[in-house]
Amino acid sequence: MKSVADDANSQLNTKDTPPVLVTSELRKIYRTGFWLNQKVISLKSCSLKVYKGETFGLLGPNGAGKTTLLKLLLGIIRPTSGQGLLLGKPLGDRSIKQNIGYLPENPYLYDYLTGWEFLQLAAGLFQIPKKVQRQRIPQLLELVGLSQADARKKQIRRYSKGMLQRVGMAQALINEPELVFLDEPMSGLDPVGRYQMREIILALKADGKTIFFNSHILSEVEQICDRIAILAQGELICSGSLNELLGMTNIYNVKGQGGDWEILKKWIPSLAFEPDGSWQGTLQDNYYDFLASLRLMGGQIITMKLSRHSLEEFFIQQIQK
Repeated sequence: MKSVADDANSQLNTKDTPPVLVTSELRKIYRTGFWLNQKVISLKSCSLKVYKGETFGLLGPNGAGKTTLLKLLLGIIRPTSGQGLLLGKPLGDRSIKQNIGYLPENPYLYDYLTGWEFLQLAAGLFQIPKKVQRQRIPQLLELVGLSQADARKKQIRRYSKGMLQRVGMAQALINEPELVFLDEPMSGLDPVGRYQMREIILALKADGKTIFFNSHILSEVEQICDRIAILAQGELICSGSLNELLGMTNIYNVKGQGGDWEILKKWIPSLAFEPDGSWQGTLQDNYYDFLASLRLMGGQIITMKLSRHSLEEFFIQQIQK
């Protein structure tokens, strides 16, 4: 089990890590109306950095400008003002397309192709040799959980929402990109689908990929991301690591089972037993010594979380401001 302490220690040292994405005063204004004489400010002076190897979460309510920012970064639309760099090149530079992957929120795929055929099509666009395709496509289908024969041979029009998201993720990775953009990758998925998508993102993170994604599922973001930023009404209102934004603490909410009651009470004075036989309480610091002692007692941890505001609570506070 990965402890909270391990997660905190895994935070990137951004001073020694080069940024792969930089924006400076990025701004986007749309013109609407019959005479195009009305202005809608979708993004206001957005400046941020994303570092190599980190997982960066962009949060915000509907209409905050998240998808607009993503499209600007990908070169799908052009900024009204401001500038940015992606993998060292100006935004919109075509030479970087080979090194990035993108999963839109609602991918529109070729209905009458099978999952395998669609990935062959995507691989062909990147001019990936057939020999490499025959190795990479099965690996990607295995990664996203579509390796079963019926899933590989089924036409995409017969895919469920979760299967569409997974094959969309596979095509975003077909070119082995350095940087992966995911727009609401867990949108519309059931709990099992969200779990599978989270595991895929964690696997990419362990492989050293840089991941930039939007999401409304804040509990998932809290488990996955190294750093986050919050957009509201087109304005970037805060960014940083979870420790920087939620605060550092050495108090943990612990839930476990097994072990010796008397010894546990010495570690956790607030110890309380639950009807199912598990116990819970708050532990202050010394988590490594506690885990070692618990192991010797034959007990185990069910959950162990820092005692601080959740990301959801922090997010609501920032939006209400």
